Amino acid sequence: MLRKRYSELIRSYAKNIMFVVFGIFSAAVGLKSFLLPNKFLDGGATGIALLIAEITAFPLSLLLVLINIPFVFIGYKTMGARFAVKTALAIGGLAIVTAFVPFPAITHDKLLVAVFGGFFLGAGVGLTIRGGAVLDGTEVLAIALSKKLGTTIGDIIIIINVIVFSSAAYFFTIETALYSVITYLAATKIIDFTIDGIEEYTGITIISVRSDDVRTMIINELGRGVTVYTGRGGYGNHGETKEMDIIYTVITRLEVSKINSEIEKIDPSAFVVMSSIKDTKGGMIKRRPFKH
Repeated sequence: MLRKRYSELIRSYAKNIMFVVFGIFSAAVGLKSFLLPNKFLDGGATGIALLIAEITAFPLSLLLVLINIPFVFIGYKTMGARFAVKTALAIGGLAIVTAFVPFPAITHDKLLVAVFGGFFLGAGVGLTIRGGAVLDGTEVLAIALSKKLGTTIGDIIIIINVIVFSSAAYFFTIETALYSVITYLAATKIIDFTIDGIEEYTGITIISVRSDDVRTMIINELGRGVTVYTGRGGYGNHGETKEMDIIYTVITRLEVSKINSEIEKIDPSAFVVMSSIKDTKGGMIKRRPFKH
């Protein structure tokens, strides 16, 4: 039993290390092959480092470390020592790869640079998060400030990025700033996709007079677990109510079409409510990696 536990622990550590290493190299490709040669920026701490590197000719690798040092310290206070150590190693690894590993400039087409620079950078950040660390400390700062100022994390990140992109417009051109916004949006979307994967989850509530048949279909056809609530449905002009079972299940977005078609076959008048699920734990759904 103890040997099995150690084996699982080693596999977990190895998987996290693999995610971080791939994340570092992907982010380095985005920076050195796309953004840096074309003076494009990203948002957050990485965007600040790119901006200062272009203005002062200071090495980007050192800036990535220096700018993120305060964020690592904040991460230590808010997220714990393990997270801070992983993040420090990841940022240090990115700085080393950026400084010593040569990457060719792939293209100078502005749209391609914006899209694919964001793609590789976002994939790098997302993979690193899956490994339990971060390459950009902006979100850590946003978490800490949101607790003190009573604002949302999104508000803090927007304010930081407005400053970064406004500076890009001032020091470079408005066109560069606009393309940098595209880079940031592409990176953000890829981060979400890398963390969430293709199996984004959807919670489905089904109210049907044929709830037993629907429950059996979900278990047998989809292989998913269900939760059955006892409720009362209201209908008619006088608000008549009727007892019925309410079914709740969680599926991947790839299964939404299938479950809709199967419910349509069983009960075309069934009332179905769907909502996005950010994370799950236990049951018959695979757990997602923690998203900082």
